[in-house]
Amino acid sequence: MKRIFFALFALLFINISASAQADLQQLDRYFEKAMREWQVPGMAIAIVKDDKIVFAKGYGLREIGKADKVDEHTLFAIASNTKAFTSAALAILVDEKKLSWDDRAQKFLPYFQLYDPYVSQEVRVRDLLCHRVGLLTFSGDLIWYGTPYSREEVVRRARFLKQAFPFRGGYGYSNIMYLAAGEVIEKASGKTWEQFVRERIFIPLGMNETVLSTRELSAKTNVATPHGEADGKPITFPWYNWDSMVPAGGIISSVSDMAQWLRLQLGRGTFEGKKIFSENQSRIMWTPHVSFVVSRASEERNPHTHFNGYGLGWGVTDYRGCVVASHSGGYDGMYSRTALVPEKKLGLVILTNSMTDIMTALMYKTLDAYLSSEDRDWSAEGLKRSKEGQQRAMAERLREDNLRTLNTRPSLPLEAYTGSYTDRMYGDVEVKIENGKLVLKFLPNPDLTGDLAHWHFDTFEVEWRKKFPFFGKGKVQFLMNEQGKVTEMRINVPNEDFWFTELEFRKKP
Repeated sequence: MKRIFFALFALLFINISASAQADLQQLDRYFEKAMREWQVPGMAIAIVKDDKIVFAKGYGLREIGKADKVDEHTLFAIASNTKAFTSAALAILVDEKKLSWDDRAQKFLPYFQLYDPYVSQEVRVRDLLCHRVGLLTFSGDLIWYGTPYSREEVVRRARFLKQAFPFRGGYGYSNIMYLAAGEVIEKASGKTWEQFVRERIFIPLGMNETVLSTRELSAKTNVATPHGEADGKPITFPWYNWDSMVPAGGIISSVSDMAQWLRLQLGRGTFEGKKIFSENQSRIMWTPHVSFVVSRASEERNPHTHFNGYGLGWGVTDYRGCVVASHSGGYDGMYSRTALVPEKKLGLVILTNSMTDIMTALMYKTLDAYLSSEDRDWSAEGLKRSKEGQQRAMAERLREDNLRTLNTRPSLPLEAYTGSYTDRMYGDVEVKIENGKLVLKFLPNPDLTGDLAHWHFDTFEVEWRKKFPFFGKGKVQFLMNEQGKVTEMRINVPNEDFWFTELEFRKKP
């Protein structure tokens, strides 16, 4: 009887193992197919289950037109997935009683100011991490993008950002508040953010491939190249330095290393028997501190989700009866995503060298493989929505073009538009004449140099000399006083990340 029992048990175990392996093989084929359909040059994916790396693989090429293939050790920008590292670093300091989540930011950063004195004084450490201080999503990101400003200087300039909604009364994703959080870590620990994260997280986890600056990439050989899109096809971009905003999005890693990070998170702060941060801090970081309304469209698209919120460095939602902590990342030419299902001890990381939403589709496909028997084609659905979004964007550009009034001329000679303009938050820009045409130059970021072509009336179209993955052409409008002299300049560059419309450039006398 015992022999029969053990034989049946062994047969059942073999069938379960084969089924689990078959699931991974099926996922592997699905990932490969999706990559081709989304025209993603390359990507890498790792899955952690029950504290083991059960899947780690690269797909495609590090760079189009070259033979080097992506593997599990290829380095990609993880961008805003970095934010969870900043939260974990603060959690370590909370455990050590070097700070409290409810300490005022000004306790560590006396210069910290926002749009209102009360808010400036009342912002707590946890507020820096959950996007509820009252700023518009991505507000002020041009301050750090390609500029020489230090992190402290970027945070100081945040006092000029406008309030978008009541303090703690809404959600506005803020990279700059994570820079402030990085500065808090430095003040509380006596070490730079880079030193602290490397010593207290990377080294204990064995994340030896991970780097904290594009400057370190020259010593690496297995590195993916960023890609964007032009005329529906992928094109390459050089790595863009994000040193000034590393605490918000500057880590560069591989899925092999990131799998160790997932193991730490699923271990609720403990990695291979060593406590990095306490379970209580883990629970705090995965607790929603701000909630979002689940829209009808979202509910119809995903009926298994009933709430959405943001904790400390993690988005928090539910899916098929389980809590899911996740985050996405967007860098110039690279998108990524991490996701955790603590109840199932399941985690995944997806790194790509493209700017598509393939990683969200593949995240849900992977979750379904472990949480459901439903065979839903998330990739096909996501790709359809992506194409529809591109069509809407194209229609909007055509609508803008149709608003142009033809056969107009500038009100003044070109020389009248030249000069220095300043925005108290950002700094100075110049308008000059080169080869008979106007040229716009952002002095803090020389990469933002563009040629101006007359559009209509006193509005010009700007075409940047350097190509950027996040944005392209825009409009520059010159405003005049009652004497007909140029006094201001407004810039609008349509994109989803950098708000040029925040800048209010006034002409210097």
